[in-house]
Amino acid sequence: MTALVIAEHDNASVRGATFNTVTAALACGGEVHVLIAGHNAGPAAAAAARIAGVTKVIHADAEYFAHGLAENVAAQVLAMASSYSHLLFPATASGKNIAPRVAAKLDVGQISDITKVDAPDTFERPIYAGNAIATVQSLDAVHVITVRTTGFDPAASTGGSAAVEVASAVADSGKSKFLGSEIARNDRPELTAAKIIVSGGRALGSSEKFNEVMTPLADKLGAALGASRAAVDAGYAPNDWQVGQTGKIVAPQLYVACGISGAIQHLAGMKDSKVIVAINKDPEAPIFSVADYGLEADLFVAIPELIAAL
Repeated sequence: MTALVIAEHDNASVRGATFNTVTAALACGGEVHVLIAGHNAGPAAAAAARIAGVTKVIHADAEYFAHGLAENVAAQVLAMASSYSHLLFPATASGKNIAPRVAAKLDVGQISDITKVDAPDTFERPIYAGNAIATVQSLDAVHVITVRTTGFDPAASTGGSAAVEVASAVADSGKSKFLGSEIARNDRPELTAAKIIVSGGRALGSSEKFNEVMTPLADKLGAALGASRAAVDAGYAPNDWQVGQTGKIVAPQLYVACGISGAIQHLAGMKDSKVIVAINKDPEAPIFSVADYGLEADLFVAIPELIAAL
């Protein structure tokens, strides 16, 4: 029984979500291999070989793998699938794009967003916005799985000494091509990888107030900035700051929720945070039900006082 992790990388290094996915693969039992499909991706393959627990890295190199187009990566995975009992993808935008194509072609049911491995064929995953946990058993010969990375600790990035095997790249599918990208530059930590997140809600009232109140607190803590869906919909914060079921799933060491009531979809995205601090003037706000520390106060008074105390 061998598992294959489809790595996310930038051709030079392996992205963080891959390390958590390796941990999930190790829990399935048996050996763990990692696929690096990229262009001039030797450094990424070498980095994958150093991940603790990985026994083999398979490096498929072609120009049309450079940007991780789903059609081409899925074809490469399908060419190798018969050798594996488990195919694991991080439950990121990329993984969610590739995994369903693989599952459909293999005619198996995809097991999505797992947070725990109970047995090689049995997994746990959240349902109803995280309010219940489903235990799913799969009788398929090949298990196609996406991994909620917040549910697993990352594997160590060093300590492994896996062999790197060069594989023949499948032909370009010709179904898509990369035209360009617009990357938002941010001096702050990336939201899904940040150890501290400061999030604001609709109670802030405007984008100006959001920046005026939240930015100094984030600066003081060295934190990433997040927002509730209500704040994003109101235009107070950009879309890529949204935390929740329809935004980003996060699990930092510290999550500070300011003026966020705690709708179910928001709680689903952050309730696995190690320490949750809530500031809200409504004592009945649902956010207090998951908070480790709650402050019933006006955020426009409390946050400046907190910044001064820090």
